[in-house]
Amino acid sequence: MYEASKCREGGRIVNVAGLVAVGVHESGRREVLGLDVVTGEDGAGWLAFLRSLRARGLAGCELVVSDAHPGLRDAIAAVLRGASWQRCRTHFMRNLLVRVPKSAQSLVATLVRSIFMQPDAKSVHAQRARIVEQLTPRFPEAAKMLADADEILAFTAFPKEHWRQIWSNNPQERLNREIHRRSDVVGIFPNRASLIRLVGAVLAEISDDWAVVRRYMTPETPAKEENKQLEPAPTKHTNKKAA
Repeated sequence: MYEASKCREGGRIVNVAGLVAVGVHESGRREVLGLDVVTGEDGAGWLAFLRSLRARGLAGCELVVSDAHPGLRDAIAAVLRGASWQRCRTHFMRNLLVRVPKSAQSLVATLVRSIFMQPDAKSVHAQRARIVEQLTPRFPEAAKMLADADEILAFTAFPKEHWRQIWSNNPQERLNREIHRRSDVVGIFPNRASLIRLVGAVLAEISDDWAVVRRYMTPETPAKEENKQLEPAPTKHTNKKAA
């Protein structure tokens, strides 16, 4: 989601929010999946947007990475059934730090970041438990928030080689900043269609760039792991002499 410029509508100037979905294909390349403009980022807007993506052929979605926008999680559960939700760790950290005094924010941030520096999924979950235990005496509200936030560890169910790409929404934020840079010069758009045309042109240009750069993820990783599971156990061969 990005906050778009103001738009004229029904004789008034209103604030609108743009919804942009980006996916990673099984080939490992990024693709722009959809764009829409809504007045509010409530559950109805997200539900309609995700349904439009599914109607146009979106299938096999395994993970959704996003901020904790109102109604988005419910929309994901209703439309993209079977997909996990990874809450952006960067945005979660911001929400967590407002629950501790400013003087302790650097310490708490360092402790929480250590969760994501672990070598495997089991260690990640164990470190989260240890950090919750350390925070509880001094910062019980922050500790409870961290203990309840299983959605920030959804990335651990996927290959470690992909963790950095899926544990935050930072790639989407960079895309949003580029959209802002190009749309802010307009100021007030005459209607929603003009806004969609401009943002759509920006996304088409970015999508063309993605098509020629190296893959965002390496598709070989999960395939290798699957092949290891399917590989038959070695058998012993004995030399037999013909009679």
